[in-house]
Amino acid sequence: MRQYISKILVLAVLAATGITLSVKAQEGHNRLSKDTVTMVIYDTIRVSDTASGSIRKLSYYERRVHRYRKHWNALIPTYTKMQFAGNMGLLSFGTGWDYGKHNQWETDVYLGFLPKYNSDKARATFTLKQNYIPWNLKVKESRFSIEPLTCGIYMNTVFGGDFWVREPDRYPKGYYGFSSKVRTHVFLGQRFTYNIDPRRRFTAKALTFFYELSTSDLYLISAVTNRYLTPKDYLSLSFGIKLQLL
Repeated sequence: MRQYISKILVLAVLAATGITLSVKAQEGHNRLSKDTVTMVIYDTIRVSDTASGSIRKLSYYERRVHRYRKHWNALIPTYTKMQFAGNMGLLSFGTGWDYGKHNQWETDVYLGFLPKYNSDKARATFTLKQNYIPWNLKVKESRFSIEPLTCGIYMNTVFGGDFWVREPDRYPKGYYGFSSKVRTHVFLGQRFTYNIDPRRRFTAKALTFFYELSTSDLYLISAVTNRYLTPKDYLSLSFGIKLQLL
């Protein structure tokens, strides 16, 4: 009986001690939450005491790690695209980066597929594209938004030995006056975006449909020097889909 009573007393003492420690820990937590602000930068924790206003300064090593990670993170593509036509292949698949204060700038890289048509074999293409999107208009209280104007410039090339940057020796100097391997294009277009509900996002945060009207440097020269050409002869219509990943 005495042993039973002793056990009860020990348990009571332990319970009282635990409650006291819990109350003190809670009080300490409340003081910490009121007087300090904790900031986490990657794996570095900085604690600022709002009462004294002191902040621990990052070491040289910590600043170097921060810069290193920041620079490499900037190389991670933020979206993927698929484009049909546009004088860059029948189908082109690419990725890219958006940046600027309002993500109004984009840089794309594409690999495209060009069927053989009248040539002896199919070809692969490569395109480097720069986009500018000045406005993004949200459709009232919906998840849709419109970009009424997109514009930019892109350069593309066709892989293969049949195309050249400089005229081969078999042609008189200045016979063509342009490269058959590299084309420069300008374009105008529009976009329509659906911002996916955060609870239903799996691989992308937004889905964008876009179309563009483009022309190349060679087509523009032909349009100026040959007045009988109509817009359908020197303008190209293309369509595409963009998946915003980040």
